[in-house]
Amino acid sequence: MNLKIPTGWKVHYEGDVYRGRDWILVATGACAKPEFLAPNCKGFWVLGPKAIAGDPQTGTPYTGKYSFSPTLDQPYCPFDKRDLWLSEGKPTKGLRQVGPGHTAKYASWPASCVSQDGSERRTAKFAQREWFLPTSKILVVDYWNTPSLPNILKNATWS
Repeated sequence: MNLKIPTGWKVHYEGDVYRGRDWILVATGACAKPEFLAPNCKGFWVLGPKAIAGDPQTGTPYTGKYSFSPTLDQPYCPFDKRDLWLSEGKPTKGLRQVGPGHTAKYASWPASCVSQDGSERRTAKFAQREWFLPTSKILVVDYWNTPSLPNILKNATWS
């Protein structure tokens, strides 16, 4: 899958560095330390077959039945590492075109960031958007509601 991204966006490839998994971070803004779920690192992730081969919590391959989670631990908020991430409710699901001849299973999972100071107050709300291509075993994950991402994926090319 090939994506045409705006100039100024930066691609960070981590290969097998992250627990033997393949993933790419496309930073759409400032990103001091590009790593998976880096706080305040605006962008989206493209995960390959190794990254989705076994969910850390269940050991089963990612299917889209549940939201993608990269860790066994309680994930922290993508906007502030001091807060925890809380999934909330059922996703909006559908199919989306990803280049000619490829259809992704799309899901938008509602989530919140929750303070760890004992108050359990919500500090932010967001949606974890996912485009899953089961045949290609590619998953695109976006926490930042990147406005142009659906169009970028729709115009993907394949080689």
